[in-house]
Amino acid sequence: MDDINVLHHRCLLNLRRRVRDIGDGRPAQERYMRLQKDGDTLSYQGNSEEVGCYVAGRPLSKGNCYFEVTIVDTGVRGTIAVGLVPKFYRLDHQPGWLPYSVAYHADNGKLYNGNPVGQQFGPKCARGDRIGCGIHSENIEAGITTVFFTKNGKEVGSVEVPVSAEGLFPAVGMHSMGEEVKVDLQAEWFLEEDDSMMMVDSHEDDWGRLYDVRVSGTDYPKNRHPGWSRGSVAYHADDGKIFHGSGVGDAFGPRCFKGDIMGCGIMFPRDYILDGEGETDDWDRLDIRPGHASVQNVLYLNDEEEEEEGEDGEEAGEQEQEGRKVTVFFTRNGKLMGRREMVVPPGGLYPTVGMLSSGEKVKVDLHPLSG
Repeated sequence: MDDINVLHHRCLLNLRRRVRDIGDGRPAQERYMRLQKDGDTLSYQGNSEEVGCYVAGRPLSKGNCYFEVTIVDTGVRGTIAVGLVPKFYRLDHQPGWLPYSVAYHADNGKLYNGNPVGQQFGPKCARGDRIGCGIHSENIEAGITTVFFTKNGKEVGSVEVPVSAEGLFPAVGMHSMGEEVKVDLQAEWFLEEDDSMMMVDSHEDDWGRLYDVRVSGTDYPKNRHPGWSRGSVAYHADDGKIFHGSGVGDAFGPRCFKGDIMGCGIMFPRDYILDGEGETDDWDRLDIRPGHASVQNVLYLNDEEEEEEGEDGEEAGEQEQEGRKVTVFFTRNGKLMGRREMVVPPGGLYPTVGMLSSGEKVKVDLHPLSG
């Protein structure tokens, strides 16, 4: 009878333990291969020729939409991948290599999105770094969601991925001896402010005044990034290119990430013409010719509206344009990235910020200390 009571007691303890684990959100049916798991620590146990992979037992959800992996040891090559995969993902492949999976790889900083060929995404990660991965839960039921990655608590970037009926499961991949990580499936990460807000340091009235940006008497297109349309120039953070009145950019500087400070300014020449600045009638009298390198990408003008003028008018127009030329320069974290010469449109050049994807947020200072 005592043996039966002992057995019953053990069964009850096991049941309570299982209920407790489920209530704590701990993985119920996690899978892993060529890895050793000791609590929340994973270490590679293969021969460095085959991938080892861990897949959590529960997908990310609205109530648990983020997890983190701390690199304890990079081992021989540091080929550690952190991301999301379908429930029955093959454990002999790195996360991100197969369809419907996505991962940030520590060794090269690339993003692998359902393809064994990665794309440049963020910085490399080393021992002690924390790689986080999460989803914007508001989209999870729409069949597609935005997956974002962080490094040491700071967002690196995001990408839209399809979501299967089972959801997306936290996954960790390793591929060389000595690699070891610590997994926190209950990690939390919060934005400092609401995603949709644009914060302004000061001079809110000045920023509000810029809502109606005008070039040559025409509103700047609200569905066009700065730099894409004529009369504008911009340094783009995602690819480090400069766009000057064209949807095709030129190599310019490094990519920019969360925490980077992008600056833009104008250097006016001593002979800059101030009289009549902002008067469209004066500007319309200028001869704008796309063929001249000095006046490319200046105005929203239709080619059919341009008229031929004599040599005298052409020379006068060029002289006045020379007087309206300025040098626009861009900085990153206080260091000069480069310059671009352009003609100032009527009404002047307005500080402008463009965004194109969910979750993007910037802090604007229209009067920073400089020099």
